[in-house]
Amino acid sequence: MSPSWLTVVEGSAPLILSMPHTGTELADIESKLVSPWIARKDADWYIEKLYDFGRELGASIVRTGLSRTVIDVNRDPTGVSLYPGQATTELCPTTTFDGEPLYKDGQAPDDAEIARRRAQYYDPYHNALKTQIARLAAKHPRVVLYDCHSIRSVVPRLFEGELPNFNIGTNSGKSCDPKLEAAVAGACAATNYSHVVNGRFKGGYITRHYGQPADNVHAIQMELACRGYLKECNGPVDEKDWPVGYDPDYAAPMRAALTQVLNACLTFAKN
Repeated sequence: MSPSWLTVVEGSAPLILSMPHTGTELADIESKLVSPWIARKDADWYIEKLYDFGRELGASIVRTGLSRTVIDVNRDPTGVSLYPGQATTELCPTTTFDGEPLYKDGQAPDDAEIARRRAQYYDPYHNALKTQIARLAAKHPRVVLYDCHSIRSVVPRLFEGELPNFNIGTNSGKSCDPKLEAAVAGACAATNYSHVVNGRFKGGYITRHYGQPADNVHAIQMELACRGYLKECNGPVDEKDWPVGYDPDYAAPMRAALTQVLNACLTFAKN
């Protein structure tokens, strides 16, 4: 049986939705943290609601309910940076995206604690992904792994200016067939939203590790700027105004656009 924080939905279509950063549970580390709000601040807010139509498309879903502050399942397990020379956060983050400390003095995780979290939380998530990939690969000639993300539109420590609405990452074209990249970019271009391919976000560990086109497993990351589906106020946020609530009516146009994106993934996989 899966642990309580891990959600696995088995669909029949050759599409897996990975949701590694939607969780807000702090497990057993809350007393070590500066603030629960700061620890949850960088969550991919409401992504599980935004993509809940994926079940109707037959997609499988793998989602962790744990906050990325506990452990970031989209980082290299060895701790190697995915973006050398650029600001980023670690396997067990010690700062927020804005550079604020997450832990009280002397409470940051040491190597032994990181190893514990990896065994208890990181490995089960990746075992679930591997299981779903293998299950669907046995039934379909191609499988698409779609990694779902979002981030505030303005985070000066991570990138300049305002992020495009759709940020498509394929590890610079290595994690999927060019036809899938083109199909997803085309679906985004057909909307009123801005998009970029392999800009600031090229795909995290999940996209880079599992995207093996030669083995017919094609991975793509979608990093959404939050303003596309939330009434986001650009600039610094505090506990009084972040996160804003999820408004289904406001999010509806983005959901419609994402439906076309996922259908493009399915068309690629089935053809």
